[in-house]
This record gives sequence, structure tokens and C-alpha cells, in this order.
Amino acid sequence: MSEHFSTQSVHAGEQRPKPYGAITTPIVQTSTYTFTDTASIVEFMQQKAAGQQHRDEYGRYSNPTQRTVEAKIAALEGGETALLFASGMAAITTTMLTLLSSGDHLVFIQDCYRRTREFVGSYLSRWGIESTGIPADQAPNLEQALRPHTRLIFCEMPTNPYLRLIDLEQVAALAHQHGLLCAIDSTFATPINLQPLAHGIDLVLHSATKYLGGHNDLLAGAVVGRRQLLSAIEKGRGVLGGVAGPQEAYLLLRGLKTLDLRVRRQNENAQRVAEFLQEQAGVERVYYPGLPSHPDHELARRLLRGCGGVVSFELRGGHEATSRFVDRLRLPYLGPTLGGVESIAQQQALFISLDPAERRAAGLSDSLVRYAVGIEDAADIIADLEQALEGGKL
Repeated sequence: MSEHFSTQSVHAGEQRPKPYGAITTPIVQTSTYTFTDTASIVEFMQQKAAGQQHRDEYGRYSNPTQRTVEAKIAALEGGETALLFASGMAAITTTMLTLLSSGDHLVFIQDCYRRTREFVGSYLSRWGIESTGIPADQAPNLEQALRPHTRLIFCEMPTNPYLRLIDLEQVAALAHQHGLLCAIDSTFATPINLQPLAHGIDLVLHSATKYLGGHNDLLAGAVVGRRQLLSAIEKGRGVLGGVAGPQEAYLLLRGLKTLDLRVRRQNENAQRVAEFLQEQAGVERVYYPGLPSHPDHELARRLLRGCGGVVSFELRGGHEATSRFVDRLRLPYLGPTLGGVESIAQQQALFISLDPAERRAAGLSDSLVRYAVGIEDAADIIADLEQALEGGKL
């Protein structure tokens, strides 16, 4: 198979010829799989015990459509295997619950998805799993947070919403020096812009709802890594039950075929939008790794093939002026997600809380806008931003 992403996006993981001579992988819509006789059951169980399972048993454990998606994602990330989940959070929670036990310690980069932070702080702590959060800009001092019972380092890159980066090779080297595992939520990057496994990271996680699916019409998550490591997580998935259904797997498979095309367009659009915004008088600050003004710009040049489709920026004038700006936007939808073909914007603090004190405690400025750039023409996106800025004289 070619190593080019566009070819892998279309063909990797898919058998040829497909059943019935179909050009698309069929949706295998079944909850269970039958056996011809008891001897076939015995043979299946023997193969399963030997790790040589060649067929499916029950829908919570595996599905042919699902396995095709897993093979494609693994190929795109350069991993041995992948597991598909019902959501990105199902992938994260199952992975952590599988790898961590009571008395263990987790180190994580604080600048990550708020539900990940909530799971670590409000749920893992109930079961005697300790954690230490490190701000992204202190990642070089990560070793100081390690304890004798640390088992896992978890990070996100680029982070949400300030798009901070960390030196993955440094993190991986530190983890392996101390006999630890390291995992990364690479949702914002996608395998098109970054392959963390090539930098020594053990596990890569995705909210496949975002860029991998790309059309805002499914929920799914994925974990990629070594087969031996993922076998334990696969057992955890079967017990905890966060498996994706065949319909979602099919939609994700369809979305993945255009991943390379979509992400490259979103990279280009976001770079142009960021460059436009940094020149506007009404914009206080732009957060985008493709700009020299970003604190991690040099790291982006070294690690990323593209800087992604999200641009965050702060406006002058405070909360009300920012709300008026967002309401004047005509092209993007307003919502809490990203990664689809449609542009989506949000005044992110409002999705955290309506209480200004709680928003400040979360570290989000009321004037921060997160703009998830779609695949529309960049000139149209910029023209819309310009009229929204001009309309409020920002």
C-alpha cells in the first residue's frame, strides 16, 4: 500500500474484492453471529484463546464494518492496530480505566478537553487514582510531576482552545525512561498533520466525531497503538460496552475517504484566516501555531505537516462586543464542535458557564472566539469575518 495519505484514506483496510462485488464496504447490520454446529463453536473458542480469532461472535465485541474502519485508521496513523468506540470520551475513559488501577498516579496536560479533565478529577479520584495536571507551557518540567506510582502521561495536541503544542519526543523519552506509558489525544491534529506514534508515543486517541468523520453526522472515537497494548483495552471495551455501531462505522468509513483532501483545505483556509485576523485592529490576539506570534510556532514547524483548521482569537471590547460579533457572522454555524466541512464558530466561554466567575475560573476569556474553519472558499470566510468586524467597528 502506498504511504501517501490520499491513497491510504481511500483504500487502506478495505478488502478486495468486497462482498457481492460492491465497491463500498457493506454495513453488516447484526447484533450477533451464528455458528453452524457445536464443533464450529469449539474451534472458534480455541482460536480466540490463541489470539487467532478470524470471525465475529457478538456485536459488542466486533463487527466487519467496524474492523474495516479500524484497519484504515491504523494505517493512517502508522499503528499496528486500532479500536473503534462509540465516542471520543468512550475511547478516553475506557483506555484510562484499563491502564490505571487504584493507587496509581496519572500526569496530564491541563490544557485539554474539559470533559477529560472532569473524568480525571471527578471520577478517577473516586476509585483511588491520583492525578497531577501540568499547564502546557510547563511541559518541559514534566519530570517534576512524576511519582513512584505514576503509570501514565496523557496529553492533548494541539490543545483546546489555545492550540498549544508540546515536544512529543521529549515526553515519550521521559515516559519510557521511567517505564511509563504515554498517550495523546490527537483529535485537532489528525494523522494528516501529525503521527504521534512516529515520535515515540504509545497510544493515539481521536474523537472521530470531528475531522475523521468530517460531516457532523456521527459520534465515534478511536485508539491506535501496538497490538499487545490494545488487546487489554479491547477487553475493556467489551466489558464497558462503549462500542460503535455498524451504521456509525460506515459513515466514518465514508468520511475517512476524503480526510486528506478536507484537512489540507482546512489547513490552508485556517492559515489565511489567521493571517487576516492578526492584521485587524479589532482583534486583540490570534492563537494559531502557523503564525510566528504563536509561542509554539517553532515546534509546529518541526512536528506538524499542517497547523489544523481551528483558529482562536480574542476581540477588543469584552463580552458584549464579542457576542455581537459572533451574532453578525453569516457563514459559520454557531455550535460546540469542530472538524466538519461546515465552518462553526463559538464564543467558547458561554459553553462553559453563564456565570462570569466560573468562566474566569476555567481560564477562558469572555472575548475568546474559537473558529473551526470548514472547506468553504477562504475568500468567503474572510469576507464574512470582515463584515462582522466592520459592522461592530471592532
